[in-house]
Amino acid sequence: MRPDIAELPDLAELVARFAARLRAAGLDVGPDRAMRFAQAVTLADPVTTTDLYWCARVTLVREPGELAAFDRVFHQVFSAHDATPSEPSEPAATRPRSAPAPLRPVATRPRSVAAAELAPATRPSTADGDEASPYPLLAARAERLRHRDFATLTPAELAELAMLMRRLTLATPLRRSRRVEAASRGRRVDLRTTLRRAQRTGGFPVRLARRRLRLRRRRLVVLCDISGSMEPYARAMLQLLYSAVASGVRTEVFTFATRLTRLTPVLARVPPEVALARAGRAAPDWSGGTRIGEALATFLSRYGARGLARGAVVLIISDGWETGDAAFLGRQMARLSRLAYRIVWANPRTAAPGYQPLVAGMAAAWPYCDAVVSAHSLAALDDLLTALAAPR
Repeated sequence: MRPDIAELPDLAELVARFAARLRAAGLDVGPDRAMRFAQAVTLADPVTTTDLYWCARVTLVREPGELAAFDRVFHQVFSAHDATPSEPSEPAATRPRSAPAPLRPVATRPRSVAAAELAPATRPSTADGDEASPYPLLAARAERLRHRDFATLTPAELAELAMLMRRLTLATPLRRSRRVEAASRGRRVDLRTTLRRAQRTGGFPVRLARRRLRLRRRRLVVLCDISGSMEPYARAMLQLLYSAVASGVRTEVFTFATRLTRLTPVLARVPPEVALARAGRAAPDWSGGTRIGEALATFLSRYGARGLARGAVVLIISDGWETGDAAFLGRQMARLSRLAYRIVWANPRTAAPGYQPLVAGMAAAWPYCDAVVSAHSLAALDDLLTALAAPR
């Protein structure tokens, strides 16, 4: 018997029951695929049952052989619920496998994805009479680009990637600042506030006001390699860093190849495409050689030792190909490790199976890194975000 989906309280229960029906029909729908379906519904916010159908299909169907069973279960759970006496539902066996049954338009946008709030809508037709196949673009983009290597993306796909990266949140560990704030259980007594409150009780401090040191996020300092071997990854990572700068995260961005260039003013308060164009003009050595050791020495002398790197989370984005002296790079990494709170190295080459830090530059820097991640795709950025937010 089909469950009464109009009474489902939330999205989690709806997804769980739908996944259970699919498993009973023979589809291999595990918790991972069900979670992707829930994420697609949250991102696309489907207005019609047709939109919900494509959210489910792009996330739950793995091969063409599963389409028949999937369509049958979907129409049993959703389309049969939306059928009205004036519009008799079509038998499931005669419906096309590529799309759900015709639906009616929705008057208002639903607040949730409960089946009771998903009204049917009429789908457009082509000139040949074939029905078009609308689908949630955002969920489809996320699924298509999630595991694609940044080096294989086209300029149009990089633009789509920028839209998806805006939903990511860059966070660094918390630290205590020198400023204080009111707190109910602070370790320090706020004498001024306590005496002011005592005036209401005849000068007797009946209740002590307390305060504590305010917590704030640690600064994120990014050194991005823009040499020829890192150019496709650098463009993708700069889009992520633009989102961090625009969202108000305390971020300092530098690029290096043969010289060091500060890009923080360039990336602030401009759209991603404009920021990337200005970044290319501001960094004259774009797609040049790589001198990581000299770039680190310049950063430490001009910015790091003066306070920019002290207690900060430092992210180095590079493949480790050093054209200079590897021993000099090791000494600069040792200097940086004494200043920074945490050093994270993002190397897209580490995604290869059996990777070993055999390159001279990467081998010299490896002992001073707190975490090494690949960050070569949208899915791999989860490891990067986790490494940046982790305590030392």
